[in-house]
Amino acid sequence: MKIICVGRNYTEHIEELKNERPEDPVIFQKPDTSILLKKQPFFIPDFSNDVHYEVEVLIKIKKIGKHIQEKFAHKYYDEVGLGIDFTARDLQQKLKEKGLPWEKAKAFDGAAVVGNKWLDKSELSNVNNLSFSLQRNDEMVQQGNTSHMLWKIDELIAYISTYFTLKIGDVIFTGTPAGVGKVNPDDRLTGFLEDNKMFSIKVK
Repeated sequence: MKIICVGRNYTEHIEELKNERPEDPVIFQKPDTSILLKKQPFFIPDFSNDVHYEVEVLIKIKKIGKHIQEKFAHKYYDEVGLGIDFTARDLQQKLKEKGLPWEKAKAFDGAAVVGNKWLDKSELSNVNNLSFSLQRNDEMVQQGNTSHMLWKIDELIAYISTYFTLKIGDVIFTGTPAGVGKVNPDDRLTGFLEDNKMFSIKVK
């Protein structure tokens, strides 16, 4: 499986990082080795002093697809989850300034939290109107709703499949809302999707 991530998909997050609004979805990938193992804490890597949390709604692909038309995209997933795209912001900024790829800042070991719980989309009223949030030490730090995405889920599936064949088990990180921030040792990060607790991890 592969992890495909979407950057700059929420206007307020674009503005908080002072990025340029893209004309097309910003796409990057994480290897399967970036998935934080179940029941393991997230260890802040030695190469960064400024790792940020970014909570995101996840989509799990259920069948192989290439050049998927947007009107058929809903047939390629049933499960919706929640996760964190950890970013070494200081390293990412250095790489961006040099025009280099982001992988070292985004795809390091443990940089992708995939919640243990998945919700069947048939039980959700509307995937394009899902509320989600992240708490740090019981304080709300991020809140978002998929209705605020620049590109909706079906649009993303169609766009991504133009470049990459989607395979069973692939996970799409659909972007993060505003409110990203630095993690510190002993933080507890807990994610919620439509009032469902989707994950809780410790930072070390």
